[in-house]
Amino acid sequence: MAIYIYNKDELQGIEAACKITAEILDEIGNNISEGITTYELDRIARDRIEKVNGKPAFLGYRGFPGAICSSINEVVVHGIPDKNVTLKKGDIIGVDIGVLYYGFYGDTARTFKVGKVDEEVQHLLDVTSGSLYNAIDKCVTGNRISDISNAVQVYVEEHGFSPVREFVGHGIGRNLHEEPSIPNYGKPGKGPRIKDGMVFAIEPMINMGTYKIEVLDDGWTAVTKDRKLSAHFEHSIAIVDGKARILTKGKNFS
Repeated sequence: MAIYIYNKDELQGIEAACKITAEILDEIGNNISEGITTYELDRIARDRIEKVNGKPAFLGYRGFPGAICSSINEVVVHGIPDKNVTLKKGDIIGVDIGVLYYGFYGDTARTFKVGKVDEEVQHLLDVTSGSLYNAIDKCVTGNRISDISNAVQVYVEEHGFSPVREFVGHGIGRNLHEEPSIPNYGKPGKGPRIKDGMVFAIEPMINMGTYKIEVLDDGWTAVTKDRKLSAHFEHSIAIVDGKARILTKGKNFS
């Protein structure tokens, strides 16, 4: 399938969806604390999305049962919200959220700390976030898709971490997942050239140990093979006037 090129009006619609999505993730982040359940965080997302007349993009998508993915510690992605899963001091939790808003999608993710974490864990978070912005810097017209992927891989591997290979970033706009697929590893200079009007969700998922993962029996929850920690950060961006415009800026995630 071809990569969509969105016009100015469409980009405004996507940006509106992304703004709502970022605001809701901010609200979820403000409620992350020791003792709260991932189910409660999911309810915050559902209630807030309903208030703005949006729809949870993940809920029911290929059968997923939550409005958010709530991925704690060694869970890479697709953690299912659960009344029996309570956040503990020292945990990290990746929250991934998508919103359908008047025909357009927004998608963003962030890994939050539950209280203080040790230096190694903080380093994982900093490097994962840093790799996202390195990747965004490669989102300029004329570059190729794999330049984005390579920027993630080189940066995280320099710091001794591993990019997950099974899950990828993607195009986004009128659909939650569109072309192109954007892996978090690979050689530069390959794939389609980046053009104005393209919209991407770029999402490094970075492991403290091996890049290998496995999916648990629920069919969704992906965990690190060695059960070491994993972090996840994601922005939706549009290519405007030759460079990336971040659409999912939040108060603490710009």
